[in-house]
This record gives sequence, C-alpha cells and structure tokens, in this order.
Amino acid sequence: MRPGGREPNETNAKGGTMLTKAWLLRSRPRKHSPRQAENWNASVIARGKNLMQLPEFARSTTLRWTVLVAAIFVAIIVAMLGFVYLKAKHDLTMRSDRMIASQMGVFAQLSPERRLDAIDEHLKQDPGRVWLAGLFGSDGRRIAGNLESLPPDLKTGIAVQSAVVDRADESGREKQAVRLIAQGLPDGDVLVIGRNVDEVGEIARVVGGALVLGVIPGVLLCLAVGWALNARASRRIVEVNERVQRIVAGNLRERLPHRNTEDPFSKLAMIVNGMLDEMETLIHSLAGLGSDIAHDLRTPLTRARLTLERGRTNASTLEQLQMVADKAIEGIDQSLSIITAILRLAEIEKHQRSAGFGKVALADLIREVGDMYEPIAEDKGVALVIHSPHELSVHGDRDLLIEAVANLVDNAIKFTPAGGQVEIGLFRGSGEYIVRVKDTGFGISEHERDAVLRRFYRSDKVRHTSGLGLGLNLVAAIVKLHGFRFTILSGSGCVVEIACPYAPTLA
Repeated sequence: MRPGGREPNETNAKGGTMLTKAWLLRSRPRKHSPRQAENWNASVIARGKNLMQLPEFARSTTLRWTVLVAAIFVAIIVAMLGFVYLKAKHDLTMRSDRMIASQMGVFAQLSPERRLDAIDEHLKQDPGRVWLAGLFGSDGRRIAGNLESLPPDLKTGIAVQSAVVDRADESGREKQAVRLIAQGLPDGDVLVIGRNVDEVGEIARVVGGALVLGVIPGVLLCLAVGWALNARASRRIVEVNERVQRIVAGNLRERLPHRNTEDPFSKLAMIVNGMLDEMETLIHSLAGLGSDIAHDLRTPLTRARLTLERGRTNASTLEQLQMVADKAIEGIDQSLSIITAILRLAEIEKHQRSAGFGKVALADLIREVGDMYEPIAEDKGVALVIHSPHELSVHGDRDLLIEAVANLVDNAIKFTPAGGQVEIGLFRGSGEYIVRVKDTGFGISEHERDAVLRRFYRSDKVRHTSGLGLGLNLVAAIVKLHGFRFTILSGSGCVVEIACPYAPTLA
C-alpha cells in the first residue's frame, strides 16, 4: 500500500459523514423555545375552535331562528314576485285582448276585397312577428293570412281565447302560443285575429331571474348575519362564564361586562351586577357576624359562669346564694337579649311583617313614644321636647315604626348628659314626612356614620355604656322594610331623620 493511500478513502468517508450530518440537521425538526411552543399550541387550539364553531352554530338556537327568518324572507320575496308576475300577466293579457278585439272589429267591417289587402298590409307592418291573422273559407281552406290552419277547438263568436297554432310566413313554420278570436263573416268565411303571448313568458323568465338573484344573496346574507350574531353572543357568553367562574371561586369583586347602551344583554348584566353588589355586602356582613355574636355572648356567659363558680365556693348563706343567682340570671338575660335582637333583625329583614301594614298616624306615634320615655328622661335630668304641629299619616307597620323611633329616642337619652335636651319632631318635607330625633350629646363623627349601622358596632366613646350595638342596625332594617330613608345629619349633637314618602290620600 502506497503512503497516503488511505487519505482519499478517509476524506471520502469524512465527507460522506459530514453530508449525512448536514442532511440530518436539515431534516430534523427545529427545536422551539417554550414561548414559541406555547404560541404554536395556542394557534392550533384557535384553529380547532374555529373548526368547531360551525357544528356548534349548526346546533344552536341562533341557526333555527336564522333559518326561520331566511324562510320567511324567501316566502315574502316569492309571494311578492309571484304577485308582480300574475298582475303583469293579467294586465298584459287584458291589454292584448282589447287590441285583438279592436283589430277584429276593424277587419270585420271591411269589404271582402279590402279585407284581403288589409290583412296582408297588417302582417307586413309586423316585423316583430307578434300578430297573427287568417281568413278561412267555409270548408276550412286558408284564403289569406299567416295561420296555416284553423285550430280545431277554436270557437267562433265568443271572447278572446288561448290556443296553440301553426304560424306560416316567410321565416318558416313554427308553433306559437297565442291569444286569438274567431268571427264568422256574412259570406260564410271565418276571420281569425290573434296575438303572440311570448312576452308573458318573457316576463316569467325575468321574474324568475330576479327571484334567483334576490333570494340566494338574501339567504346568504341571513346566514352571515346569523353567524355573526351567534359569534358575538358566544364571545359574550364565554366572557360572562369566565367571570362567573371567578366569582364562584371566591372573587366577590368580579362583575359581569356591560356597555352603557340600551342593549338588553347589557341591561341584564347591570341588574346582575347590582345583585352581586348586594350579595357581596351581605356576605361580608355575614362573614364577621358569627365572630361578633360569639364575642358578645361570651362576655355575659363568662361573667355568669364565674359568678356561679365563686358563689359555689364562697357563699355560705342563703342570701349570698340568692345574690349569686341574681347576678347569673342578669348575665343570662343579657345573652338572651342579644339572641332576641338578632332574631328580630332576621324577622324584619325577611319581610315577614309586611302583612301588618296599614295607615299609621305619625303624630300619635311620636306622642306615645314621648310618654313612654319621659320618666326615663326625667330620672337622668334630660329635657324631652315633642314638636308635632301636623297630623300626618303614612302607610306602614305601626309596631315596627314605634320600635324604630323608640330606639332612636332611647339612644338619644342614653348618650345625652344630664342637663341636656332631646327633641322629637315631625315635619312636612318635599314629598315626604320627616321624623327627626335631635339631642345635645357628643354626636356621631362623620367617619362613623356608616359603621354605626353595622351589627354589634360600639364606638370607643360608649364602651362604658350598656348596650348591644344593634339599635341603629334594627332601625335601618325597619326603615328599609318600609322603603323609607334613614339619615344621620351633621351638626352639634346627634341628629337622625326617618323620611317617609307620603300619599296625599293618607294625609
């Protein structure tokens, strides 16, 4: 073997290996980045969804309505064009019959010699080959005209009739559908005058073409509009479904999409969003209700338990045991008061008392509440003033309204220091009656006006004062049940109002 004899083989082998590798690199699928792969998968899914849209549209209610609208559209077009065709055919036929009858009258009055010349001249002046005329002898032999023979079923002496005849002229022979009339002449001959009705068939072809050109695009347009409406509705439904799923998953701040238009779907979305706002408020209020109830019940129950435990250990006489029992009963009564107030709120919020509504005299109601709390105000050294110059009435539940006003007066007396004043007033406003309770206490700060309406809320200023923190919440529930308006006003002391819309017949 000569030196270097292996180099060509080796080179070829290496060259073949390099070509093989290059071919493999070209034929091997390219590796994509995760981002590219994600985009590619998304495009494939989108194409798959587009392919699935047609079967989904075929099964949808939108398709049924689209087909129904298209069918109605086709029926209207067919009926309209059919009416046009029949009307045009009738008018043209009547016009042609009048012309035939007029022409027959002219020819029938001519003398036999002039009649032959008139028939020939009439046919020569008809380049459109519309008119037909024929003069036949009593034996049926053709004397003149372009009618080859007398139609066998043609009756003489009656109105214009339809027939199929053989036309024979310089252009040849052909069968034509015509309207014609036959009349016997005094010399025994039969005169036939007719007119071609191919123009009526031409109208039918024009109407048919218009039907095709009008119906097919119309049907396609209906289907396109139906598909577009279905796609638009499907997109909105998908978006609504996604947001509903997020709401179900716990995102209570999510709302349905809507546009500020008169679109019925947007109106429905706005109504549902209002319902979701109310549900969010209720759920948030219920979320802390259990802990609030547990916290407020634990204090009196713990106090009662400790009292009983200490009494069992330390009490040695009957009087001491009775004192322990009284303190325990007091704590239990406070717990029962909380439970009773909560049940009362639930009863009012469920509108179970709306059956007791009737005419309520507000002036009598205010005086009754004033009489009820006047001794309490005197014991505390608070002046109670009643101002009700008008005898006004509203529609509502008297017991519930007394309870609401009584809670407001009770709070006013409770939080007004000795030497102060509580005023209960009844005023006529613009379209409403106003029950106002005003005191000279320290009032409610602006940032607490919403908080005081929550259950069990007690400001730091009144922690030392007895109460459950449910009074104003109960008032708000009663006012809401009646459809009235409850307002906490700014100013010195505390001013609260219940505004009652009135009907003139109740005043």
